[in-house]
Amino acid sequence: MRPSQAMPPSGGARDVHPNPRRPAFTPPAGAVDAHCHVFGPSDRFPYSPLRKYTPRDAPAEKLFALRDHLGFDKNVLVQASCHGRDNSAMLDCLHKSAGRARGVAIVDPAVSDAELEKLDRAGVRAVRFNFLKRLVDPVSPSDCLALANRIADMNWHVVVYFEAADMDDIAPLLKDIPTVVVIDHMGRPDIGLGVEHAQFEGFVSLMAANPNFRVKVSCPERLSVTGPPYDDVVPFSRMLVRRFSDRVLWGTDWPHPNMKSHTPDDGELTDQIPRMAPTPDLQRKLLVDNPMRLYWPEHVA
Repeated sequence: MRPSQAMPPSGGARDVHPNPRRPAFTPPAGAVDAHCHVFGPSDRFPYSPLRKYTPRDAPAEKLFALRDHLGFDKNVLVQASCHGRDNSAMLDCLHKSAGRARGVAIVDPAVSDAELEKLDRAGVRAVRFNFLKRLVDPVSPSDCLALANRIADMNWHVVVYFEAADMDDIAPLLKDIPTVVVIDHMGRPDIGLGVEHAQFEGFVSLMAANPNFRVKVSCPERLSVTGPPYDDVVPFSRMLVRRFSDRVLWGTDWPHPNMKSHTPDDGELTDQIPRMAPTPDLQRKLLVDNPMRLYWPEHVA
């Protein structure tokens, strides 16, 4: 397929919410949506031939419009598996953001120093390791660790995506990584087991034992058993915010790739924030202080 042709989405691929509500919660000044994506447009930035799903296009302009609608100031763009190791769409969005976005890239373990330096100049501050076998073919632990050691010298960090059932297998690798490690979506716990189940207690213990670990209290729409307004997920995120207030981040996960059950309303997701972080101090740490230290440290006193 020629790059000038748009790529049709997978059957059942959902478009973004056409009219997200304006949230009742007002984010603090300088708030960061620390986990979102851009897709395409595929006639300019084709999806990876190795992808396991094809989303609908969700370009930078739509992301920025949502950012302003929700009341956020900045974004952290996370490279999604459908674009593979070609970070071009994300880099285009970083350029258009005029400094109001940072990036998390997916790269080949053998990436050149020159390419890493190019990504750094563009605003990339981390690499992502995705361990969900249904989405990607995982990189070997030795390759992950070798790359982590290289980016440590650049003051980057590592973002990891795994499911709770795989945590014990992945934990030894995570403990060896010599940088900050940011864990996506609370380590994807089985919400149906409850917040006091040994599975989630094991994740909390992993966080407690590793002060260089951070966690995103995000994606209730993926984790919930009961569905909107995601009441069953709140105890999990609230516990993590209370226990690790200086190490939590939050993001919309817009445009919610590969969602099957429903189209999330990002205004509704934003209104989850005061439920997990009930005080202004906790909200500022979650949305401003913590992501700024990771992604805009030059602006932190």
